[in-house]
Amino acid sequence: MAGAPSGEPEPRRPRDATVGPAGTALRALVVDDEQPALEELSWLLGQDERIGLVRTAGSGAEALRALEAGDIDVVFSDISMPGLDGMDLARVIARFTERPQVVFVTAHDQHAVDAFAVDAVDYVMKPVRADRLSEAVRRVVASVEPATAAAGRGSGAQADADETIPVELGGVTRFITRSQVRYAQAQGDYARLHTPAGSHLVRIPLSTLEERWGPAGFVRIHRSTLVSLAHVREVRMEHGRCSVVLDDVELQVSRRHTRELRDRLLRPAARES
Repeated sequence: MAGAPSGEPEPRRPRDATVGPAGTALRALVVDDEQPALEELSWLLGQDERIGLVRTAGSGAEALRALEAGDIDVVFSDISMPGLDGMDLARVIARFTERPQVVFVTAHDQHAVDAFAVDAVDYVMKPVRADRLSEAVRRVVASVEPATAAAGRGSGAQADADETIPVELGGVTRFITRSQVRYAQAQGDYARLHTPAGSHLVRIPLSTLEERWGPAGFVRIHRSTLVSLAHVREVRMEHGRCSVVLDDVELQVSRRHTRELRDRLLRPAARES
């Protein structure tokens, strides 16, 4: 790539920026077993003023050693690597007490849905365009800032940032946002996400979605149904049974979850009174 330096990139001193945790620029780790791709991505990130430090690793195992110091905010990782691949690396990172964000950078789109299951912030296709990488950094910043604020205010701060979800439709990977999802229904280890434009099956359990999206206003109304309160237009009580109306859809609320739903709906009103 024109302008990219040759040889292994050197870690840079953090810039004076206020986009990452504790008012510092983001500290990035780039992981790729192909040296040219490693150099190019490191160079591109080095041009972004929101990135203060770029480290590199040529394998998943080397990346884990680099992460031991705990001073990395975001990992930009290839997926197809020998030994510990990028998806395995993300699963290990997911178990960290204080884990960095993960962005996958790959030449293959078939892993996009799996990337959602391991809570990746973004999925960038190779060859990497500077504008697309800049958007990935923006999403990292949007994820890091609410998470940092949540340490002092509680997990509800996570709801500040919307989430992008990869879905497969006719063999093509497309992207929807969490705010578009009206409700989700369990289908075994999968969940079907319902949006105004249609429904999409994703490889993630409903219980995981409930934990992850609870701060964003999603509440369980049935053992197999999770609903977005932002899309609830009406709550009906007939013959002791409760249901919610979302535009043209009416969903039954189980007796077990009726009180929880009522409490969630009344909570904002109680704060205003």
